[in-house]
Amino acid sequence: MKILLLTQWFDPEPAFKGLAFARELVRRGHEVEVLTGFPNYPGGRVYPGHRISIRRRETMEGIPVTRVALYPSHGQSVIRRVANYTSFALTASSVGLMSVRKPDVTYVYHPPATIALPAMAIKMVRRAPFVLDVQDLWPDTLTATGMVGSKAVLGAVSSFCRLAYRSAARIVVLSPGFKQRLIERGVDPRKVEVIFNWSHQSATAAAERDAPILKEAGIDGRFTVVFAGTMGRAQALSHVLDAASLVAVRAPRAQFVFIGGGIERTGLEARARDMALPNVTFLAGRAPAEVAPLLAAADVLLVHLRDDPLFSITIPSKTQAYMAAGRPVLMAVRGDAAALVREAEAGVCVSPEAPEALAAAVCDLSRLPPEALAKMGARGRAYYLKNLSLAAGVDRFEAVFRAAAQTR
Repeated sequence: MKILLLTQWFDPEPAFKGLAFARELVRRGHEVEVLTGFPNYPGGRVYPGHRISIRRRETMEGIPVTRVALYPSHGQSVIRRVANYTSFALTASSVGLMSVRKPDVTYVYHPPATIALPAMAIKMVRRAPFVLDVQDLWPDTLTATGMVGSKAVLGAVSSFCRLAYRSAARIVVLSPGFKQRLIERGVDPRKVEVIFNWSHQSATAAAERDAPILKEAGIDGRFTVVFAGTMGRAQALSHVLDAASLVAVRAPRAQFVFIGGGIERTGLEARARDMALPNVTFLAGRAPAEVAPLLAAADVLLVHLRDDPLFSITIPSKTQAYMAAGRPVLMAVRGDAAALVREAEAGVCVSPEAPEALAAAVCDLSRLPPEALAKMGARGRAYYLKNLSLAAGVDRFEAVFRAAAQTR
């Protein structure tokens, strides 16, 4: 098939359905083309070596990529974030539309919801059906993260999303809870498919556990709980700092290591200093290939989100990365994500925003023998390879693409 990947974010940005996805589709014999923006995520600044223009064509590992102009931004300003989303949607719907070949099917990565505008334009002009991959439920996410509070705006976004759902030939979601939510909103259940996300390809090799890597990163060899990823409002990591203060007294050999960036990181570092926490360290964000050895060297890997109904039907992408790394997962999220870890017997689940429960779990895990922790991690990795890997996911996407292409 001729497949167009329409996504606002693509390599070299940290895109989960990016170059690795395209490369695997090509390996299976499909013709793939990409329509995307100029790389600026997550910092909101255009990457070195790139300069925004109306359009630029390039080739990445033999795959044609067309980049169109956008307003680079990913900060706390709602106006600038809206400008980022809408600018790409408009240029992709015009310049981008006229720059790509007619596909048999268009794969559309959502968020942002505005990505549906060029998808619908390509469908109308090029007569190409599209598959909408819903990674965030809008307007739910806008409310949960505090980005938008206006009922009028939320209502308009909700109406636009319903139009996108009707226009899509097929819809892919990342969890059973997402599917149920769409069905409740009137989406035909026959057009919705659950395909779990995979980890970034470079992480699936699961680096050998090498404790000295922690010392190289400036961390001593204590029992280490690692959180790797975005530190934003949705992660509610101030509660993890509260848990760290309890663990400092009860299990002094345990430590928390935060790897990454985000709008909340500076505030979290300041709060950790104010609390004089002896067991908390912050490391700068790293490329996935550089993070993998740190994940493998950790004793436990932490997932934490706000206690919000939306997040109970969300499976944070780091869940798959952690399971692929072959280390135990400490899941402080309700619902589908916790169910996944329980089914895999890959770790321990606690309530989110519950410092006491989180501290107790860390203390209990720190007392387990290394062999028990290793078995947890091994079960998680085995489950990942069978059910959540790139190969498993693309198998299912191919079936969805074929079904969508037949609806043209």
